[in-house]
Amino acid sequence: MASIPLEISAGITLSLSLSLPEYPAPDWSLSLVLRGPQAIDLTASAEGEDHVLEAAASDTAEWAPGLYVWQLRAIDAPDVVLVEEGQSRILVDLAAQAADYDGRSHAERVLEAIEAVIEGRASIDQSSYSINNRSLSRTPIGDLLKLRTRYRAEVAQARARRSGRGLIRQHKVRFS
Repeated sequence: MASIPLEISAGITLSLSLSLPEYPAPDWSLSLVLRGPQAIDLTASAEGEDHVLEAAASDTAEWAPGLYVWQLRAIDAPDVVLVEEGQSRILVDLAAQAADYDGRSHAERVLEAIEAVIEGRASIDQSSYSINNRSLSRTPIGDLLKLRTRYRAEVAQARARRSGRGLIRQHKVRFS
């Protein structure tokens, strides 16, 4: 099958060479349709029997970051065939970000906040208090530990996906 990347960096040249024996160029043309924070349409050029999708860095720099749904379509008028579909994330153009840019994901920021609360709570032994008819109740430490476990798993999954490793899960089974 074709290989549209899971992540595309804005501000970086995109060049994909796709070999589709069922839909060879130049008999078939190929288009990539992306829909998400904005509409992006790319048309491939023929290179022998392969299709080459290209977008200059100056063009991708204008792409809005976010999650996009895409379709790869082979066209031999009047026929249009869906070759493949999927989702990709367009990442921000890092060169266009300010010096204080925080590139962490939501899960990474929340995990850091939870861990800071847990660390700060190590020296506080009351779970709630009242002063002048105002009260404050802290999240129980057990709940914070559960949240930390959940967000650690989410961060680990995202990092594994980005590195292309995926998570290996071990299931223990006993037959009797």
